[in-house]
Amino acid sequence: MAKNLGNLLRHSLVKHTQRHALIGLIDDVTYKKLYLKVLEIAEKLIKHGSKPHDPILVLVSNQPSDIAAILGIWQAEGVIVPISRTSPKEVYLKIQKKTNAKLLIDYQSFDKEIKIVNLSSNQFSDLEIIRGAAFIIFTSGSTGEPKGVVVSHQAFIDKIYEIDKILQFNEQDRVLLVLNINFVFGLWLALLTLLRGGAIYIHEKFNAEEFISTLAKNEITRVGVVPTMMRVIFSKLELIDQIEKKVNTGCLKQILIGGESLGRSLAVTVRKEFSKTDLIDIYGSTETASCDFFSFPDTFSKYPGSIGKPSGGVTYRIVDLNNKPVRLGEEGELQIFSPYLMNGYLNEAELTQKSFSGKWFKTGDIVKEVGPLVLELMGRSKELISRGGNKISPGEIEQAICSHRSVIAAMAVGIADDILGERIHVLIIPNSLNKISVFEVKTHLKKCLEKYKIPDVFYFGIALPVGGTGKADRSYFKRQILSGELTPSSQQT
Repeated sequence: MAKNLGNLLRHSLVKHTQRHALIGLIDDVTYKKLYLKVLEIAEKLIKHGSKPHDPILVLVSNQPSDIAAILGIWQAEGVIVPISRTSPKEVYLKIQKKTNAKLLIDYQSFDKEIKIVNLSSNQFSDLEIIRGAAFIIFTSGSTGEPKGVVVSHQAFIDKIYEIDKILQFNEQDRVLLVLNINFVFGLWLALLTLLRGGAIYIHEKFNAEEFISTLAKNEITRVGVVPTMMRVIFSKLELIDQIEKKVNTGCLKQILIGGESLGRSLAVTVRKEFSKTDLIDIYGSTETASCDFFSFPDTFSKYPGSIGKPSGGVTYRIVDLNNKPVRLGEEGELQIFSPYLMNGYLNEAELTQKSFSGKWFKTGDIVKEVGPLVLELMGRSKELISRGGNKISPGEIEQAICSHRSVIAAMAVGIADDILGERIHVLIIPNSLNKISVFEVKTHLKKCLEKYKIPDVFYFGIALPVGGTGKADRSYFKRQILSGELTPSSQQT
């Protein structure tokens, strides 16, 4: 019988019936209550016509009920397609079109009705790639269009087991979840906690003060974060004092950090302030089912700044521009092979093929080997912006801005930032007939982009910067910003 996360989690829900499973602002749910709700959701989905392998849109906002909805879809043998509740309607309409999903589930809390919406849909066009799939998670693509990453139950279950061999979760765990569960990092963290009978304390969104308070008040044992969250905490002196007085008691065993580059300075600061906690840096992507490399304290002491060593089942190679292996210590692109790789990109056979070199997935990250099986991340060969742990395509932002009738061109780049890692800077070229303000651009973008993709700094010009070849040059634009050659618009709000 093929592996299914619904079946796997069902055994855990039955085994730990009286234990607390999910603790949120409104709901406090035992494993038994969660199990009964999962069965109810699965039954309702099937009555609405859900068939095995059907993609089902699920709206999420880090509520305990969202976990129930996800497990209910798997119990009904469907494929989850998670979408943030804060996403503009245009975003989920685009995802519906890409997936041809027939159903959408919106279950906002355990004391509310399970809302299932029938969507108009044609016959799904890529049945083979989603057969046996656990989820389709949409990520930013280099072309500007989000890509639907399809990962199978088999791959994700096996990767979760490999993660557990390293981290060793148990039923005494109290895990703080501030990571969004529509991203793979937050999803595996929640599932592994439930699989081992632990309790999940769920925050709808990250708030530095609430974060530190929950760590102390509930004696949290593990938490997953992105580096941006730590930067926010360390920008507040009063919170650093609270960490020393209220958090460094020995209860917090692990801080799991990933989603963007950690950097040596921040790594040192976290280890210093959370002195009784192991900081574990994790490298991976949705396409690889996350967690391909781990850097533990002993690795950091020998190789500060590294992404650590590969997890079980993961092999890698480092290649040059001609796809030939580099010599030891030289920089090159990191390529990964494991049994946990994605099935592919939904309805994107050509893009899927381009993302692989034979069996090797091309990460687009530049690394070098600094020790036996130890890698250091040197940069990106792709143009994705990493803002607050979110990977964002400049092309997606540019397309959204250019869809406004008053804009003829736009260019977006990421500029280093002490808090967010990178902030989004955008140059807008209005057409000659119309003027446009920052307020108008932001109002327009709120209708077609998630909030975290809206630029932070705006510039207006008469033409995009071009390089020696006469083509628009993103790196030249970045140099103009860093040198102070360009002046941001005075109307940034």
